[in-house]
Amino acid sequence: MPNPMPQSGQSSSATSPQSPARSTSNGTSWARSARETIESIAIAFALAFLFKTFEAEAFVIPTGSMAPTLMGRHKDVVCPECGFRYSASGSEEADRDGNEIRDRHGRIDPYWQVVSCTCPVCRFHMSVDPLHPDAVGKHADPSYSGDRIWVSKVPYHLMEPRRWDVIVFRYPDEAQTYYIKRLVGLPNEKIRIFHGDIYTKGPNDADFVIQRKPAEKVRAVAQVVHDNDYVSKELKEQGWPLRWQPWATESAPEGSWRISDDTRSYATDGTDGGETWIRYQHIVPSEKNWYEMLENLWSPGQPPHPQLITDFYAFNTRVLRGRVIEPYMLGLHWVGDLILDCELDVHSTSGVALLDLVKGGRHFRCAIDVADGKAELSIDGLDDWRRTAQTSVRGKGKHRVMFANTDRQLLVWVDDRVVTFDSPATYEALDNERPQASAADHGDLAPLGVGSRGAALAVNHLRVWRDIYYIADRYQPGIRSGPISDYQNSDSPVPTMNRDELAEFFSTPAHWTNSRGVGVFDERQKKIEFDLAEDQFFVLGDNSPYSADARLWTHEQYVARDLLVGKALFVYWPHPLNLNIPATNISIPTLPNFPGMGFIR
Repeated sequence: MPNPMPQSGQSSSATSPQSPARSTSNGTSWARSARETIESIAIAFALAFLFKTFEAEAFVIPTGSMAPTLMGRHKDVVCPECGFRYSASGSEEADRDGNEIRDRHGRIDPYWQVVSCTCPVCRFHMSVDPLHPDAVGKHADPSYSGDRIWVSKVPYHLMEPRRWDVIVFRYPDEAQTYYIKRLVGLPNEKIRIFHGDIYTKGPNDADFVIQRKPAEKVRAVAQVVHDNDYVSKELKEQGWPLRWQPWATESAPEGSWRISDDTRSYATDGTDGGETWIRYQHIVPSEKNWYEMLENLWSPGQPPHPQLITDFYAFNTRVLRGRVIEPYMLGLHWVGDLILDCELDVHSTSGVALLDLVKGGRHFRCAIDVADGKAELSIDGLDDWRRTAQTSVRGKGKHRVMFANTDRQLLVWVDDRVVTFDSPATYEALDNERPQASAADHGDLAPLGVGSRGAALAVNHLRVWRDIYYIADRYQPGIRSGPISDYQNSDSPVPTMNRDELAEFFSTPAHWTNSRGVGVFDERQKKIEFDLAEDQFFVLGDNSPYSADARLWTHEQYVARDLLVGKALFVYWPHPLNLNIPATNISIPTLPNFPGMGFIR
């Protein structure tokens, strides 16, 4: 269960210096010194108690219900095929108090050990089994306890809790247990979860309105889909298709982009007429594909098909001893809210750099004129919808650019600073909540693109992220528990498909509508609602498929105001770095993990 545990002895305390004894009598001096020592200790404990009660308290996160924002017990691993570093859950290895599960002889119970997990970039299913023969005498991917955090109790004494805050509270069904979640619903609202988003209806609202996450929250909860800096040598040698590829257009039938030898960089000189593009296709190898390639049984003669991007969490792909990776671990829900992240290396003083995102077959575009830095947002089919802003992308130079389409809003960052447009870059419902693809326009099977219109560009450090997808499922008495899903289980086979069937479903547009032409993602997906009264709050975990949050509570599906503890403020101690001396198996003594420290968004 995702409850943070209080840490004793970690609250700050303050004491004041005591004056030395002045009596010339040894007995009196000793008694006064002893009394002053006792008083000092009492004052220190009193101050620590007051600080803990009214100011701040330290907690440790035991599970992964808030991953990737906050890590519970987990393994930090490096993929042996592509080199990408990621985390996988280790929560099952410990009890609710964080103690490793042991057998009746007091030994660590191997049944509960995590033995494998899956890389989010190349999808290699790697072993992390400490009992595997290859792990003997080597670093065997230990499990680490969760993040240690400071929780401030002051904010909610002075102001109302804010939507999207990460909060600590007492679990309504067990008040001595602490939980940590993200606040999504406020008092007197009606909450709706649908197609991965949060909608609310206040007392004075005529209808539900979508709740949009602020820019800093969007980045905090984003999950990596692909990072082009991490290329598997095996996939490259076997001829596995690149996910980013030059895209043929009428003006450039063969594409005008050049790919570097290491496949990490793409460039165009901008001399071809019209627009030229590279586009991303989600072509991911399965466990079977990896087996065939490693055993030299795979043939590139039949190219694999691109798939829809789903709510895959690498954190949730941990497999316990004697188990297998389950299909639902690979994600059951299409995610159309995406983020394109790259470095634009501009080599010319004229032309336009183009960024494109697709959701539900509709294109959302950001065009940046490299001559003057003017950026323009547009939406396919909405001729009157335009937003403009000035950016620092002017002339030759390198810039990190991010373009996001989340919660019906478009966001742009240049060099990690959010760009402010002349009007809010939000839009209303566009009937694009179902994936689309055709022979003429691959749509959601090629959902991200980088292009040029007369600009000489190189594109490096290409990353694809996805937004959090809140699953519309809830506790229903008498119904057997299974994978959390927002499909109507009585109508949809998706939650019960095996891995091959899921891959075929997400790669075949014909499967996305039924015989009557009705979209599967419309007809078979749930829309759940919750009513909040005065002083009631609704909370969800960032790791929606594995979060025991208000959706699934059996009695009160809200947090009462008097159960609020405080706002999660700062990660002061993530797990220490576990590094070896280069070229050896000798472990370096514990090093503070400074990059993991920081404010909680």
